[in-house]
Amino acid sequence: MNVEVEAVVEAVVRELKDKMMVEVEASGRHVHLSREDVERLFGKGYRLTKVRDLSQPGQYVCKERVSLTGPKGTIHGVVILGPERGETQAEVSMTDTLALGIRPPVRLSGDIAGTPGITISNGDRQIVTDKGVIIAKRHMHITPEDARRLHVKDKEALKIKVYGSRPVIFEDTIARVSSEFQTYVHIDYDEANACGFEKGTFCRIIR
Repeated sequence: MNVEVEAVVEAVVRELKDKMMVEVEASGRHVHLSREDVERLFGKGYRLTKVRDLSQPGQYVCKERVSLTGPKGTIHGVVILGPERGETQAEVSMTDTLALGIRPPVRLSGDIAGTPGITISNGDRQIVTDKGVIIAKRHMHITPEDARRLHVKDKEALKIKVYGSRPVIFEDTIARVSSEFQTYVHIDYDEANACGFEKGTFCRIIR
């Protein structure tokens, strides 16, 4: 294949990705903390330290880390994501729940009613929540413009094909349409391992 043909092929592939494909991101276990629980874990008046921005506007990784402890074990070095939230929440994978010894439901972020609690600690400081642990339900953050282009409605359950090194079709991927989002699909590490995810992986909606 000569250079000109290669350039045309690359241009076509880029156009197809722009028109039909959505980039995938893998989200590891993490914690969102309320203002009250930040102070319980780190001291009165403490402010979390922003390290880097995430793809979703206003969301960021913090320098601080905590441990999660359940009936069977502890997971150390769990990242905190900012900004602070109204209620504390821990998002873990199904594999993590085996190590912790808990059985949380699969939920969208923020939907924590009736979920199990957990112990969150920072050295000798700890809090015991009465709810807030979920397995994050896979979802698509999508702008209104991209939603119109891809014919997607808010809260629609989508079937997507992820083109990792082990392509997989994921059903029941929930669309979340908002002008405050950037368009990405979020899966957890269990799902990422299943499809052979690596940075730059894309998916296509197959309905």
